[in-house]
Amino acid sequence: MKIIALLGSPRKGGNTELLLNSTIKGVEDSGFSVKVFDLNSMNILPCQDCGGCDNTGICIYEDDMTKIYEAIREADRVILASPIFFFALSAQTKMMIDRCQSFWCEKYLLKKPVQAGKYGRKGLLLMVAGMKIEKEFESSELTAKVFFRSISVTEHATLSIAGVDEKGAILRHPTAQKDAYEAGKELVKGDNS
Repeated sequence: MKIIALLGSPRKGGNTELLLNSTIKGVEDSGFSVKVFDLNSMNILPCQDCGGCDNTGICIYEDDMTKIYEAIREADRVILASPIFFFALSAQTKMMIDRCQSFWCEKYLLKKPVQAGKYGRKGLLLMVAGMKIEKEFESSELTAKVFFRSISVTEHATLSIAGVDEKGAILRHPTAQKDAYEAGKELVKGDNS
């Protein structure tokens, strides 16, 4: 089974990365490995809305997204991890999602969705926010849902942790690490083939 993680945090060793690490530990303890893409360290051009992918489903720009496109196509499980800034996914995360317009064109215009392998395609959304406001995750959840469906991930689970702002605060959260570990195990549960 191929599992990828798209890390959208600009803060090295920050709360989002720590949460993702606990998720990865759950996946690894289940017998699988995870390929992590650190979006902040990658050379990714924002979508230019040029229409270049409309007729082919292939982006005309060649940068580090090429690696992500290939990984998404081959993945059985996709983890998307982002901090929440101003009630939204990070710029790094959103830029990668916007560049997946090519998958949207391929699926909805060309009627050629990414095909699932023998394990199907599932996703996991991890979000971390500093504030504790009931609606702070809503718009990001919707954005992630459209992203997942565009890349033919038909179902995904979500783990949202609020009230963790300063670096490392998530380590003091009473359940975050355990919940992330369990989410990782659940993502690959029953798929040890």
